[in-house]
Amino acid sequence: MAERKILIVDDEADIREVAAMSLETVCGWSVLQARSGSEGIRIAQEQSPDVILLDVMMPDMDGPKTLQALRADEKVASIPVIFLTAKVQSTDRKRFAEMGVNAVLPKPFDPMLLGEQIAEALGWPL
Repeated sequence: MAERKILIVDDEADIREVAAMSLETVCGWSVLQARSGSEGIRIAQEQSPDVILLDVMMPDMDGPKTLQALRADEKVASIPVIFLTAKVQSTDRKRFAEMGVNAVLPKPFDPMLLGEQIAEALGWPL
């Protein structure tokens, strides 16, 4: 499996930690973490991750606002973004797809399957 750099943007530390442990242990990927949308944008600009896992519901700058800011910055606009959300209804999926998100994964996620779900969503070989 190729070495990948994943940025997890979530205001909940336990979600970030579980996802990071899973992706590092199961997939061997390196994981960057941000606790807010603005921090996530800064890290994306500095580190150019292979994908951004972005929580939809965050205080201050939510996932859709963060995605909009990422897509407006040509340096990071092409980085794939996967939303993590507890609210996955078909109307939300359609709205998220129109925003340019690459995939939507439900929370809570299965840590043992998270890397596989990301790879599948992005067409990465496992």
